[in-house]
Amino acid sequence: MNPSATNIIDFSAKDLSRAIHQRQVSCHELMQATLTQVDRLNPESNAIVSRVDPEVLLRQAHDRDAQLARGESMGWMHGMPQAIKDLANVQGLRTSLGSPLMKDSVAAEDGLMAQRMKASGAIVIGKTNTPEFGLGSHTFNEVFGATRNAWNPHKSAGGSSGGAAVALARRMLPVADGSDFMGSLRNPAGWNHVFGMRPSQGRVPMQPVPDAFIAQLATEGPMARHVADLAQLLSVQAGPHPASPLSLADDPALFAGNLDSDPKGQRVGWLGDLQGYLPVEDGILEVCQSALKSFTDMGCAVDEAQLGMPPEQIWQTWLVWRQALVGPRIATLLLNPANRAHIKAEALWEHEQFLTLTGAQLMAGSASRTRFHHSMLALFEKFDVLAIPVSQVWPFDVTQRWPQSVAGRTMDTYHRWMEVVIYATLAGLPSISLPAGFGTNGLPMGLALIGKPQGDWALLKLAHAYEKASQELINRRPPGV
Repeated sequence: MNPSATNIIDFSAKDLSRAIHQRQVSCHELMQATLTQVDRLNPESNAIVSRVDPEVLLRQAHDRDAQLARGESMGWMHGMPQAIKDLANVQGLRTSLGSPLMKDSVAAEDGLMAQRMKASGAIVIGKTNTPEFGLGSHTFNEVFGATRNAWNPHKSAGGSSGGAAVALARRMLPVADGSDFMGSLRNPAGWNHVFGMRPSQGRVPMQPVPDAFIAQLATEGPMARHVADLAQLLSVQAGPHPASPLSLADDPALFAGNLDSDPKGQRVGWLGDLQGYLPVEDGILEVCQSALKSFTDMGCAVDEAQLGMPPEQIWQTWLVWRQALVGPRIATLLLNPANRAHIKAEALWEHEQFLTLTGAQLMAGSASRTRFHHSMLALFEKFDVLAIPVSQVWPFDVTQRWPQSVAGRTMDTYHRWMEVVIYATLAGLPSISLPAGFGTNGLPMGLALIGKPQGDWALLKLAHAYEKASQELINRRPPGV
């Protein structure tokens, strides 16, 4: 490896960390190359917002170099540029949430994820764009505008971690963080040809949060261009925290270990479109099935799988939980009636649904969620991992709010077109979006793997084997990069 300022933005994050610590690449050199890349590509992509003054960043990079000269390293991310999703707090930067109501809200302190990445040596260069309040898998808002797909600027980047996925794909960041409630780490990864991981519930605790007991569907997690980088970033983000009583106590250092394994004999259950229940646009199933062939070639057994509970019951359970958890966030803002005019219609709809929700309905929804979890446990007696498309639609026009219909079926809510992602979330299971391939439209699609309860490590190892078997596909780069 002969690092130079012209190619260091192409390094994997692991190679970059190694080069920095071996003094082959300086932190200052990396920061300058990153800022040049952001200046060149971000005006079209609109992925990174609330940028920090370049001179401030270059001074921080110089300080990181001085630390290394003294034999001091902060950790794996020493000197790495990082932009934090604009739903999470970074001291001194705006946490706009993509909302006009919050556009001038400056965080007084770091959130837990930012704390951990900074403690590992990351230098925060700004925030990554997100839809208003993170709602809807399409990254646009009235504060910063829309983020554009890395492969076609006329198409959506997905969301809500759309800014993170595009910045990653276009080599403006070596790794990226995000969060996932309804596929927000998986859908944008699939639409931008990178890896995104929703960890097991409790693996990456979120702080600060108003509720640490009931709100179990959202989680933060990693995105990367390579599975080894995904695992390394997870090792930084993961780990228990006393303010998160449901966080997992496992040592996060596990995820920095050797990912190599022999996947032969692993059983992969292909869920597909759930026997026709999910409307899916033409070409998506075929691209995902072509990716599944890599698992067959590796010696895995790939067979059809069926959910053990009627999908419509799962959706109705999902709606109860979604309304219970999203509605109160909007209710706080509506304490001032004048704010209503500055909140998008989809968020107001979530609040209106929440107002009709009863405690009895929530308890019934919890019991239904328990039954679904048990049905997934039964499915994992037959399979080691489940596979399903990461999206039911291709990246759509960037000016469209959300798909009104999919494969000829009308969508009855603003998020029904994202139904495919709810199964891992509702069961609290780890899931990774793999780059599956490209359609005849030239757009990328992802294949989601769903692992067993707390099976993050096994899932990462299988994804790593897939990456090694699919190098030609994985190494494709977006136009202009």
